Amino acid sequence: MSLLRVDVDARVAVVTLDDPDRRNVLSLDLVDEIVAAFDRLEDDADVGAVIVTGAPPAFCAGADLSHLAAAGQTKEQSAASAQPGLRSVYEGFLRVARSSLPTVAAVNGAAVGAGMNLALACDVRLAGRSARFDTRFLKLGLHPGGGHTWMLRRLAGTQTAAAMVLFGEVLGGAEAVEAGLAWRCVDDEALLERARALAARAAEVPPALVRRAKETIAAMADVADHEEAVHVELTAQLWSLQQPEFAERLAAMRERISRPR
Repeated sequence: MSLLRVDVDARVAVVTLDDPDRRNVLSLDLVDEIVAAFDRLEDDADVGAVIVTGAPPAFCAGADLSHLAAAGQTKEQSAASAQPGLRSVYEGFLRVARSSLPTVAAVNGAAVGAGMNLALACDVRLAGRSARFDTRFLKLGLHPGGGHTWMLRRLAGTQTAAAMVLFGEVLGGAEAVEAGLAWRCVDDEALLERARALAARAAEVPPALVRRAKETIAAMADVADHEEAVHVELTAQLWSLQQPEFAERLAAMRERISRPR
């Protein structure tokens, strides 16, 4: 039985973690399905953006702890030998983070540990009123993994990362917006509709252009100053000026402007 549902409409794919009895825990089987789904979606010319959400009542309750335990089962095991097992647990959200498509997390409930990583791996997060962002690693006697502290610190700063990881602070939807972890907090019943509306705006942009812009946003993390940023964007903007879609949209805009009123 599949643990993932994928629905595509009007160039927007909704990827729903569908193991509600286990609160959509990231088992190895579900991870495999996420990886395969994103491989297919990126090869589909009819998909321009992706929404990731969970079947109620949770967004994602984190990694399957039995799989994490198996990856580090012997004290003598080195980090190098344990890495493949741990990375196989991480691969679901890492695959989302690597996606060339614009991604929106519609966080409709608890996003815990690796489930929070899944939300943070998306380009934008919309939070429902019932959303909960909970690192929970230390409560389980577990060090954060999968780049959790890096993503959290980059998005919300050192103090928020410390409050959540070290002191166990859990943020609701509105609090996540205040902290910079989410873009908007909306009523639960409107969450998916708002996520679709947001994703649709990215999906209507020429695919190569939106992917190139996403690459540029990521590259800016390593840019030192404004002048270097101008140089990075110059190459990409020159490329866009040479694409047929720019000429077509420019012609359409000129036609609209020239119409008599």
